[in-house]
Amino acid sequence: MSKSMRITITTILLSVALMATTARAERFPFDGDGWTIQAANSDVVDYLGQRALMMKGGTAFLNDIDIESGLLEFDVAIPPLRSFAGVMFRAQDSSNFEHFYIRAHQSGNPDANQYTPVFNGVSGWQLYYGEDYAVPSQYRHDAWMHIKIAYSGSRAEVYIDSATPSLVINDLKHGVHSGAVGLNASNLAPAHFANFQVSALPDDYAFSEAPADKAAAAPEVVTQWQVSDVFDGRALEGMHTLGNELKRDREWTTLASEATGITNLARVQGLEDDKATVFAKLVVNSAGEQIKGLAIGYSDAVAVYVNDTLIYSGTNQFLTRDYRYLGTVGLFDKVFLPLQKGDNEVWVAVSESFGGWGVQAKFDDLTDIVLKTDR
Repeated sequence: MSKSMRITITTILLSVALMATTARAERFPFDGDGWTIQAANSDVVDYLGQRALMMKGGTAFLNDIDIESGLLEFDVAIPPLRSFAGVMFRAQDSSNFEHFYIRAHQSGNPDANQYTPVFNGVSGWQLYYGEDYAVPSQYRHDAWMHIKIAYSGSRAEVYIDSATPSLVINDLKHGVHSGAVGLNASNLAPAHFANFQVSALPDDYAFSEAPADKAAAAPEVVTQWQVSDVFDGRALEGMHTLGNELKRDREWTTLASEATGITNLARVQGLEDDKATVFAKLVVNSAGEQIKGLAIGYSDAVAVYVNDTLIYSGTNQFLTRDYRYLGTVGLFDKVFLPLQKGDNEVWVAVSESFGGWGVQAKFDDLTDIVLKTDR
């Protein structure tokens, strides 16, 4: 998305925003010059009685919109085929935005749709799943369905052919800021969009009652990592001992985990050509020599080094364990750290291929150890 798309909100939307309780949605037709469309296949057509944008394999961003709290509405028609069609909002550019999309082929299933943030071009749906991020919805294929999204602050509500919210999102991951809005469709099957409307969120819009604040992470959860710059993970193949050629000259960023312990590594950087691996590092100070259990979750592949020695490697990629395996992240694996007295460096190489770049870890207990994640 060009910088021209990140300009001050149009005069129309400014006037709408000033209307206290009667914000009027503005409809944006697809056959004008109000959109920037970049897609493998797109056209404005007559479809099921509506003038519609047919799109496959691309995005359509609405020009001249920069809005923080909004109400988006549109109609979408999807085939009963494997495909994904969605809406992007608070977009800073084409690689950083909030994303909600429909999985057309999963109608009725728990993962029929998805809210996920996209950071630095990496979608995080393998990190964010369950009732806070998706809802089982029945779709009418090859028919118009109405989608509405209201968002403000850290919350959003999604209406899927309904008068009440189908999905309530309580923690938008990008934080509160203004941004562009747009639509997207996968390169699998085309989606049709019609009647796209935008307004500032009316002052009298009432969100569902917010849930109680989630408890802080247990003290055994790793809540902060040092994250390296990205490198080509093939350099680790056959490497049972970390050498200085990979360790030296690394650049490090301190990255906090979320309350769940999930740490979205894409917050630091994106993928670069063949570079899709980072180190997530922490230092464990042990009162003496001991073995300490560490439950670990990751996406998509991992290699764990303790004091430069490889103790574990694994793969958690999409479809690697069965034909519907999603590769979602959880504390499903456990490693046992051979700790020496004093400081021990734990380097976790995490590689991304598809669907989310993350790490999560929790110690069995903190007896006789102190975590030092700021080094």
